Amino acid sequence: MTAEHESGAESMADHDDPLADSEERRVLHAAFDSFRQYRRAAHYNITHLRRQSFYALPAAQKELLSAAPFSLPKTFDAVDNAIDSNADIAEAILDAIMPGFGLSASDETWKGKATQNDMDKARSTIRQMYRDWSAEGLPERHASFAPIMAALNTYLPAESPAQRHQIRVLVPGAGLGRLVFDMCLAGYTVEGNEISYHQLLASQYLLNYTQRAGQHTLFPWALSFSNHNTRANQLRSVAIPDAHPGAALEAAEQEIGSEVHYSERMSMSTGDFCVVYRQPDYEDTFDAVATCFFIDTAPNVIHYIETIKTCLRPGGVWINLGPLLWHFESTLTPAEREKAQGKTKGTPSDFEGIGEPGSFELSNDEVTSLVSQYGFEIVEQRDAPATGYIQDPSSMLQNVYQPTFWVAKKK
Repeated sequence: MTAEHESGAESMADHDDPLADSEERRVLHAAFDSFRQYRRAAHYNITHLRRQSFYALPAAQKELLSAAPFSLPKTFDAVDNAIDSNADIAEAILDAIMPGFGLSASDETWKGKATQNDMDKARSTIRQMYRDWSAEGLPERHASFAPIMAALNTYLPAESPAQRHQIRVLVPGAGLGRLVFDMCLAGYTVEGNEISYHQLLASQYLLNYTQRAGQHTLFPWALSFSNHNTRANQLRSVAIPDAHPGAALEAAEQEIGSEVHYSERMSMSTGDFCVVYRQPDYEDTFDAVATCFFIDTAPNVIHYIETIKTCLRPGGVWINLGPLLWHFESTLTPAEREKAQGKTKGTPSDFEGIGEPGSFELSNDEVTSLVSQYGFEIVEQRDAPATGYIQDPSSMLQNVYQPTFWVAKKK
C-alpha cells in the first residue's frame, strides 16, 4: 500500500488476523475464491447457457433473431465483454488485497472454497459499486446520506469544519465504505464496521488501492436480461470510482483545514457489530452512531439497541435511516442453522452477536417504542426521501423504498 494511494482506511490485515481462526480463514478464502470465479461463472451462467438455448431454436427463428434489429448473437458477445470488464474489477481486488494475507494466485489453499452463496455475494458486491462509487449512483446516495449528514451538523455542531474531528462517529454495516468516506471528507472522525468479507475486501480496494477516478468500467445491469426497454439500457456502463479517495480527502483537508489528518480520522473494523462494540474498550466512546439501511439486518434488533447504547456516550445521538426489510424473516438464524446441522459453537456463556438464537420482526412504531424503552429519547422522526437501492433507473420494474428517518438521543 503506497502512501499516495492510501485513503486512511485501516487495512484488515493490520487490524486483525482472520487467518488465525480456522472458521474465519474458511470464510475469507471463500470470499477471495468467489471473486476469482466471477469471470468463469458469469460467462457460463449468463451467456453460455443462453447461447445453448438460442441455438436450440428452429432454424427459421434463429435466422430471424440473428438479424437486425434483434442481433441476439451480437448481444451475447456484448454481454461477454461487459462480464470481462466487471471481472477485471473482481480480479483487481484479489491482486491488491491477497498479498496482505500472505496469499498468491499460485497458492491453491484458498481456491475452490466458494459456495453458491459466496458467488452471489461477489456479484452483488461488484454491482453495489454502482450505488456507492459511481456518479450515476449519487441520487440514491444523496437520498440516504444527506439526512444523516444534516443531522450530524444539527445535533452535534462543531465550531468550525476544522474542529469536526472532535466528533467521533460509528457507522455499522459500512458496506463499501462510501458513507464513512463522505463523513471523513466532511471532517469527522469516523469508524466503519462491516461483517461481510466480500464488502470489506472491495471497500479496502476502493479506498486504498485505486489509482485514479474512473479507473474501472462497471456494467451494473448487463448480467440481467429482464425489464429492459432497450438493449442499450442493459449495456450501459459507469466509471468507478467517481472520485479518487486519496486525492479527494487531500483536497478536502486543504479546504476545511482539519486539525487532524484524514489518515487518523478514518478506520474500518471487521467482525460482528454486536460482539465488537460491546467490549469495555468501546464503552461511551462515540458521539454519534449512524445506521443506514442497517437495523433490519438483525434477527434480534434488541442486540443492536443494546450495543449502540453501550458504545454511545451519554447525550450522544443515534441517527437511523432505512426500511424494515427484515433479513431473517422466515429463515433460520446462523445459530439455528448450526443447531439444525448438529453443530455447536462456543459455550453457553459466549455471546455470539447476530448468531444468537431467536428472531422477531417489528413494525416501525414498535422499533421506536423499543428504542425509547432502552434509554433513548426520540428527538426527531419523519419519512425520508423515497429511494431505490441499487436500482436501474431505466428498468421497467422499479423497487422503491419509503424509508423512515429518526434521531434518538442517549439519556
